[in-house]
Amino acid sequence: MRIHHLNCGCMCPIGGALFDGFSRGLTSHLVCHCLLIETNQGLVLVDTGFGLRDIQAPRSRLSPFFIAFNNIQFDRQYSAIDQIERLGFSPEEVRHIILTHLDFDHAGGLEDFPNATVHVMQTEIEATRDRQGFIAHRRYRPGQWDEVKSWKFYAANGESWFGFEAVRDLEGLPPEILFIPLTGHTRGHAGVAIETSEGWLLHAGDAYFYRDEMKPEYHCTPGLKAYQWMMEVDRKARLLNQDRLRQLTLSNDAKLFCSHDAIEFKAYAEQSANENRSSSSVSGRS
Repeated sequence: MRIHHLNCGCMCPIGGALFDGFSRGLTSHLVCHCLLIETNQGLVLVDTGFGLRDIQAPRSRLSPFFIAFNNIQFDRQYSAIDQIERLGFSPEEVRHIILTHLDFDHAGGLEDFPNATVHVMQTEIEATRDRQGFIAHRRYRPGQWDEVKSWKFYAANGESWFGFEAVRDLEGLPPEILFIPLTGHTRGHAGVAIETSEGWLLHAGDAYFYRDEMKPEYHCTPGLKAYQWMMEVDRKARLLNQDRLRQLTLSNDAKLFCSHDAIEFKAYAEQSANENRSSSSVSGRS
């Protein structure tokens, strides 16, 4: 499998380095880290970021609160469909979309791929039907997925993955791709594990937000710490899963990244691009 790292959203909340840990100005820089995976079953997207309809009419699609709070930058170049086309693929080649969860900044591009089957945890779709409270009502935007034709829902079962619950044999997908339930941020939040020739890769979604949270002497910026607190539905589960992911990182059993850390994204995207260029040169693919 060949993996491409895509940034499918740009958010610049006020706070600078107090949010992202590196920006020198007033605003910070967060990404929407998505994956495009080339498989024998067609192209697979992991999360979609913001879609074309979000960009064209944001206030009819998204919560004004989150548009302002996250200072979302609506630009077509960040859409998954635009980046897929720039890679030389057709959007129709996207056969499957795997969602870590259904928050507005992860599911906005679903309708750009109307023929894709969408895979998500059963508890997550159930959570979207109970949109009570200020955050829940604004984080889930049913208009982003009301035209999805094909859904596949999952519950945790089967053989575990490095001590984590796992969902194996996702319908229509290669066995190397697994759901790893990581509740806390939302009720049905999950990571996506991918077995590659170089070992396991885990897209941890919003299980954590800042790279240093995965270090032995873990640390998070004040801005992202507050944002995680605001968005969590189960603090005990979220913190427990962060600790387990930290131990996974220290064991070197898997490489992992989250959805919104720009420094993490840059490192993985550059490494992946270099590997893909080398692979293309060896195979003679242009």
